[in-house]
Amino acid sequence: MPDSLHTAQVFPSPNIARSVLHTSVQDEFRDAAFNYRSTHHLASNGFYEFLNWFDERAWYPLGRIVGGTVYPGLMVTAGLIHYVLNLLHITVHIRDVCVFLAPVFSGLTAISTFLLTRELWNQGAGLLAACFIAIVPGYISRSVAGSFDNEGIAIFALQFTYYLWVKSVKTGSVFWTIGCCLSYFYMVSAWGGYVFIINLIPLHVFVLLLMQRYSRRVYIAYSTFYIVGLVLSMQVPFVGFQPIRTSEHMAAAGVFALLQAYAFLLYLKDRLTKQEFQTLFFLGVSLAAGAVFLTVIYLTYTGYIAPWSGRFYSLWDTGYAKIHIPIIASVSEHQPTTWVSFFFDLHILVCTFPAGLWFCIKNINDERVFVALYAISAVYFAGVMVRLMLTLTPVVCMLSAVAFSSVFEHYMGDDTRREKPPAEDSSDDDDKRNSGNLYDKAGKVRKHVSEQEKSEEAWDRTSSPS
Repeated sequence: MPDSLHTAQVFPSPNIARSVLHTSVQDEFRDAAFNYRSTHHLASNGFYEFLNWFDERAWYPLGRIVGGTVYPGLMVTAGLIHYVLNLLHITVHIRDVCVFLAPVFSGLTAISTFLLTRELWNQGAGLLAACFIAIVPGYISRSVAGSFDNEGIAIFALQFTYYLWVKSVKTGSVFWTIGCCLSYFYMVSAWGGYVFIINLIPLHVFVLLLMQRYSRRVYIAYSTFYIVGLVLSMQVPFVGFQPIRTSEHMAAAGVFALLQAYAFLLYLKDRLTKQEFQTLFFLGVSLAAGAVFLTVIYLTYTGYIAPWSGRFYSLWDTGYAKIHIPIIASVSEHQPTTWVSFFFDLHILVCTFPAGLWFCIKNINDERVFVALYAISAVYFAGVMVRLMLTLTPVVCMLSAVAFSSVFEHYMGDDTRREKPPAEDSSDDDDKRNSGNLYDKAGKVRKHVSEQEKSEEAWDRTSSPS
């Protein structure tokens, strides 16, 4: 009885109490319990003590040096919120902050999804995308109260980083690019899924180069993002020198080198004849790409760059883990996704999101190239591993919102025009500018009909016998 009374006091809402008990205690007991103990230690002893903390209860009987073996973003976020609230004399226990952290960040995820979709399409599509991601089952599982896990804050960081990247590409502003780097740094500190960002953004730049959509905006955005983001990501103790010593990060370095060569060749364009430039451009790009490729192979062969880890390699060769690393294949979250899971996690959005992708490809621009690559890559990875359904859910909500918004604009646009009828003294110039609105102008229609009747009466008079 005391335990139930204590639960009722801490969680006044039955839904919140049920979600906390079933999610944090039963479904994800190990992760949530360890994260909570780590956050409690951080809030009680400080950040530096947390980095040097040796937890003898984890990985028993060996123990675990927590600071160098976890992504600290989740613990630091909860600890910072707890510190600020107590600084404002709002007394709250660190446990309550941990319990309600995921629902709070789910609201921030909806806002970041709105901002990103608005940049890609329009404000109406952004509102629909925010509504979809607020109720889609594929994200609710990670945003309920009590789900104190890395993904609870990582999806917000993912969406917000993509929003700032799209803003950087559209404006070519260093301000937005630095914001993107800071958001990327937060994502690196929160979840290992940051590798998806550091490969998708270089892929976007590479495809823009292939489509001959190079611009100064792209050059400024990616050059700044790669350098500053690389330095910031290496500040996370668990990541360390991985951005320059692992194969997962080499694509970003290769695209950076290729972009510098591409920009330098375009700089020489005005100083050479057309024939000389074409020859130099072909040789320069080919040599730059070949040099980057051979350098990565050599450094991997000599051991300076680590090869793909088993978990990432299993994304490309689905049978690799079953043969070489059975412990990875034994985890339920690493199994291939069934069609039933797609429908239960995304529901009707499964049917509408291809239409949104088609609308974006039909009206392509730099940022819509990004969302198309995001969608295609996320669909592939979600099909290979159930856990990565979480990265597919946001882009499905965005593209479904684009599809619904386009359909609503097409079929409800006439109703919008009727709500704003034109003035009665409108001139013919207005008719020429708004030729599609003539059926709304009753006076004009009557005028045209009366002229037609006059011409018919004149024809009858001329044709009738005298």
